[in-house]
Amino acid sequence: MRKSIFVAGCLLWGASIFGQIVGQKLQKAFAQFETDPQLKHAISSLYVIDAKTGKVVFDKNSQVGLAPASTQKIITAVTAFELLGKEYRYKTDFGYTGRVEDDGIKGSVFITASGDPTFGSWRWDSTSMYYILNRVANSFRQRRIKNILGSFIYESGKWSTNDIPDGWIWQDVGNYYGAGVSGLNWNENQFDLFLRSGKNVGDSVKIVDVYPELNNSLLTSELKSAAKGSGDNAYIYLPKGWPDVLKVKGTIPVNEQRFKISGTMLFPYQVFFSSLDKKLDSIGISIYSGTYVGKSYKEIERLKRDSNFNILFSHYSPYLDSIIYWFLQKSINLYGEALVKTFAYEKKGFGNTDSGVVIVRNFWKQKGIGEDELNLYDGSGLSPLNRVTTHAQVEILKYAKTRDWFSYFFNSLPEYNGMKMKSGTISDVKGFCGYHKAKDGKEYIFSFLVNNYNGPSSVVVGKMYKVLDQLK
Repeated sequence: MRKSIFVAGCLLWGASIFGQIVGQKLQKAFAQFETDPQLKHAISSLYVIDAKTGKVVFDKNSQVGLAPASTQKIITAVTAFELLGKEYRYKTDFGYTGRVEDDGIKGSVFITASGDPTFGSWRWDSTSMYYILNRVANSFRQRRIKNILGSFIYESGKWSTNDIPDGWIWQDVGNYYGAGVSGLNWNENQFDLFLRSGKNVGDSVKIVDVYPELNNSLLTSELKSAAKGSGDNAYIYLPKGWPDVLKVKGTIPVNEQRFKISGTMLFPYQVFFSSLDKKLDSIGISIYSGTYVGKSYKEIERLKRDSNFNILFSHYSPYLDSIIYWFLQKSINLYGEALVKTFAYEKKGFGNTDSGVVIVRNFWKQKGIGEDELNLYDGSGLSPLNRVTTHAQVEILKYAKTRDWFSYFFNSLPEYNGMKMKSGTISDVKGFCGYHKAKDGKEYIFSFLVNNYNGPSSVVVGKMYKVLDQLK
């Protein structure tokens, strides 16, 4: 017994000494990092703990709230696993009202949407635009329906409209990564814009094609051709006062024939119904009204009661663990905003960002994290108004390690610099947070945020990696 206690004591002593050594290495590396000219006017925070013991290995500014950029997605993801469960799925119902006579529906086609951000997404075969449109078309064909006399009706009462969270900047919201989320989303609420540049620097750039085709939207190009190799410097703007007019500004390289950039669908439900209309027409099903009508949940329920409601089929999204995988791997802002609204929908009955954010903060407050450590405005981290402490992020990552769904979360994290971690980038903000197992078997949980650095992001990333390398 005495021998066992002695051995255990030696192991703990050795671990403590090693922890001190790693802490000293981090101290030296971080001090050098802070004195770099690129960080002259910046503020940085690094917090590292031993993943097994929870002991602090290094702490600098861990209680200072900083803009986290997309590292905030780990907060939304972990909260989603806890509040919704890894097997949560979004459900979208398709049906019609009225009766079928003479191969036609004497009523309207309706969709009860659920805020599914994967609806029409190309990331899964079972969610693609082609799959969903074909399934709707086949459901009518199997019933030998050839005519629809009524309108397209979609439920619009349980989710806020295709709005954006507070604090998103104008340069972002016209582009694909700044898409708003609503009850009915389509193709991740983005479209692809194909451009043709001129032969000479300064030449105008023409719009060649748009996919999917947009309705009630105008696109104008103010782009110019730039030097070869200059890359994508094109941005899509929503001019103030003209929400249906998109202007494309900036530059793309010379001699491009089909240069692709992606923008935000202003009215995803219209694009969906237009695509559905064309699909049905292609197989000989005519829709005579062709109008799109949004109705509240109560109106939909009344129609179901009073108008001989018939269900066609229910479409289900992939499971939450699969959604989280793409959410973190590709840093999809739309998924983060949909999840936050889903928290509100499931807990309060109405999906909006403000309520969802409060639910997130209150959940982690109950777990011991001060609500002022999570000053949130959205679910993705795109808003520069967000302020989060590295301490809070590490505590959330530590909590995740104790849950039965942890392997799904861990596998969803990208790998950078040989470490499993989520990155984050907005203007003059860079961050990394995640897990690392060193060569000696020691495991660490960390969060590293830098705000207001100067110079190229790629350069500051290399300097951050040198600090994090001390954990290897």
